[in-house]
Amino acid sequence: MPWTFDGHGPSSRWNVRHTRPVVSARATPEKLPETLQRYLANAHASLAEPFKGISADGRPVRGLFPIAPTGVSTQPITDAAAAFLASLGGEQKGRASFALDDDSWRRWSNIHPHLMRHGVPLDQLTPAQRERGLALLSACLSERGFATVRDVMKLNHFIGEVTGRWEEYGEWLYWLSVMGTPSGSDPWGWQIDGHHLIINCLVLGDQLVMTPMFLGSEPVTADSGVHAGIRVFGAEEGRGLALMHALSADQRAKATLGHELPIELFTAAFRDNFEMTYEGIRYDELSRAQQDGLLDLIDVYVGRIRPGHAAIRMDEVRRHLRDTWFAWMGGADATSVFYYRIHSPIILVEFDHQRGIALDNDQPSRDHIHTVVRTPNGNDYGKDLLRQHHERFDHSRGAHDAP
Repeated sequence: MPWTFDGHGPSSRWNVRHTRPVVSARATPEKLPETLQRYLANAHASLAEPFKGISADGRPVRGLFPIAPTGVSTQPITDAAAAFLASLGGEQKGRASFALDDDSWRRWSNIHPHLMRHGVPLDQLTPAQRERGLALLSACLSERGFATVRDVMKLNHFIGEVTGRWEEYGEWLYWLSVMGTPSGSDPWGWQIDGHHLIINCLVLGDQLVMTPMFLGSEPVTADSGVHAGIRVFGAEEGRGLALMHALSADQRAKATLGHELPIELFTAAFRDNFEMTYEGIRYDELSRAQQDGLLDLIDVYVGRIRPGHAAIRMDEVRRHLRDTWFAWMGGADATSVFYYRIHSPIILVEFDHQRGIALDNDQPSRDHIHTVVRTPNGNDYGKDLLRQHHERFDHSRGAHDAP
């Protein structure tokens, strides 16, 4: 029997949703609740569609992501991946290893139930093996980005403390996969997949693509337990609200798309081909100070990447600022819940306050946050780079066959 919240657990602040059935995060149940059956059916329908990428009108723009040297070495990433694979036993290595063009790239899911999980689970590794896996993440992320990732994992432990549902939650219930063979010249990549934490990373020479990147948490702070004091997404929330406050009344009206928040991010799992028009207020309609605020907000997300490649990514962002839009839903008071997005031809950021899943609130709250970063126009998972690579170096395959 799962432990039930009675006001004497880790914190009496949290109200647990008792009516939700326990659905394992460790193994796929034989019979899923009807809602998850529909979720899985929709997922398979989406995966059956050939990848195009997020676009404004269903026709991704080409020529935005050239194969070009960056001058920033990816050797530490390659070395970390090789060390992680070398630490695994034969069966573990088999579970962790996938072909570069395997569709497991697209089989990620933010929700906690074990539906499409793949790769080697961190909770079944030794501490030494787990550290090798974390070292791979650390090699690709900034110090702040890695700290956020680890805090998300620790908060997945905290919600286990709050609910007592250890079949559903835990710090190490995440799956790590390596696609292709780590190389300094040929393309390869890795993915971590689990509740509120998905990162896809494609490495091609010294180029790096780290989207889709989905980070979230319920709750966003631990006020007790072994990880007391952790808080995530303060900058994402605070700088977004600060930018909205910096707008004039007319600018706010233009940026605001509605007052009701979406149930989920528009480009969450299984939305690889989503069509999203540019809406809200455009960069060149902002004052210089407001433009700086928008860049500071984008940097919160791009700054999760290792410093050298983050700078390259911000240079890409700056080249498309005239076509960058900021949009808002919800309120803008000090305690309001809200959604915002930043959208340009080469980056899409979404932030949303969510309704409760583990916690018993049917309206969005600041205790549950989802964020996602995407690369529109066909380069999520680095797929546009892969397309170009195959056209250059693998003439046995047509462009339509590129993964």
